[in-house]
Order: sequence, then structure tokens, then C-alpha cells
Amino acid sequence: MGRSERAARAERPARSERAARPPQNDRWSETRLAELGLTPVQQKVLLGMGGVAGLLVVALLLIFLVDAVNGTSAAPSEAGAGSAIGQARPEDYRAWPSLKQFEPIADRTADAKPLTAEEIFNVRTVKAGKQSLKLTQRQLDADCAAVLWGEELIDQVADAGCTQAVRGLFTSSDGVYIAQFTLLNLADAEAANTLVTRLESLHRGGWVLPLQPDQAPFSGYTEASGHAMGHYAGLVWVGRKDGAEPETGDDFVSLNLAARESEKAVYRRVVAVTGPTPPPTS
Repeated sequence: MGRSERAARAERPARSERAARPPQNDRWSETRLAELGLTPVQQKVLLGMGGVAGLLVVALLLIFLVDAVNGTSAAPSEAGAGSAIGQARPEDYRAWPSLKQFEPIADRTADAKPLTAEEIFNVRTVKAGKQSLKLTQRQLDADCAAVLWGEELIDQVADAGCTQAVRGLFTSSDGVYIAQFTLLNLADAEAANTLVTRLESLHRGGWVLPLQPDQAPFSGYTEASGHAMGHYAGLVWVGRKDGAEPETGDDFVSLNLAARESEKAVYRRVVAVTGPTPPPTS
């Protein structure tokens, strides 16, 4: 037998084996794809694709089908009830615990008289460095949850025994800056300290609602601070009305201090509990 004949015979089985193998698309026939649960349109797409790309698509679809059967496919994203994703919140927040001076009103039972908006915001204009802040609106709410957004924050305030929320909104004399002061009437100093401290993380997903979002949206960059004062928690929120980052001439510190003039009402409550400080004896 010559070399050429032996080579020809050696090639015949290989050719026969190749002929016996089904075409790539036959292994993913319409019947097989239908068994996997693919729709006719999906079947046509896959059968029209060859090689690795088609196999990858099949693998992805199989993963999707398995998840669907097991009930683990991702459900459409749904916002929870009362969700306020996208609401304004401060970019920067700092917490300050209650000072010793507020120990006489560390518990609400020692300071049971309800707050009023007139008591907290009894001054219409306060000085803020070279600027002045004018009170444009004040409001008291008995439902603390109504003045907040963010489920975790609302729960935290409820756990703190909040019974009143008083808000006052200020605008600067030149209309460039806005500030809001909120005072929450809580159960005790422990609750107030816990709230202002937890807001270091909670403020990223919840905060106080602005009194007039159309006039003072508190969008863009804003700063805030939380101050525990006995059983009260004061939240200060300041920023530019246009939401721009502060520049060299923007004195946010003075704005913060000016808005905190409303805290004087809390000091007056301390005096109401302890009585006036007697004059020093000679």
C-alpha cells in the first residue's frame, strides 16, 4: 500500500467524525431552547448568534431563569413609604453634647411647660457678622415626624420621645444666605445627646424639612450642627441660597451663631427652674 493511500485511509475516520458532530446551532435547537423557557424571539436571537458570544448570552439567560424560578430575581426598586430620597441635607454636620449648665432641665418633667413658636423666635432680626438675618417664618408642629424625612431619623426622634418641633427660617439682608433653626422637645438629656450624636451618620439619609423649600431650598452645599441642651436638641442649618460652595467672603460661622440666638429661650427655661443666680457676696 502506497503512502498516499495509507494517508487517505487515515483521514477518513476524522472526516466521518466531523460529519457526525451536530452543527453548533443544533445543540441549541429551538426545541431545546423552548425547554429552557426562552420565548420564540429569544430563541431566534440566540440561534442567529454563533460562537462564544452566543454561549455567553445563553449563560446569562440561564442565570436569569434560575433566579426567576427560585424567586431570587431582583424586584424593581421601590421607595419605602414616606421615603424622601433626594431631599435636601447638609454636606457637613457636627454634634455638640449637652453642657453642665443645662442639667436643671435634663428631664422634661422638670420643664413641662410646652414650647411656643413666639417664645423661641421672639426676635425678628439678628446680627451675623457683617450681615443680618431676618426671621421670615416660624412654625410649631406637635407631630415631629411631619418636619423630618428619612425613616431611620424619624424612628430615632420617636424613640427620643419628641413631642414638639419648632422651626424658624431666616434670610440674610442681601438675600444671599439662608438659615434655619429647629428645636426638638425630647424626653431627656440622654435622648438629646444620642440624637445629635447619631446624626453624624443619620444626616446622610435624613434631615429636617425646610420651612419654605420654594424660597429657601437648602440645595447644593450647606452646613449644619446639632446641639443638645438638656432635654432639647437644637439643629442649625445654613448655606447660600444658590447652593454654591462657600468662598472666602462667606462667613458661615457667623450665620450659625446668629441662628443660635434662638437658644436664649432655653437658657431662660433653665433660670425658670433654678431661679435667678444670686449676686456674689462681698
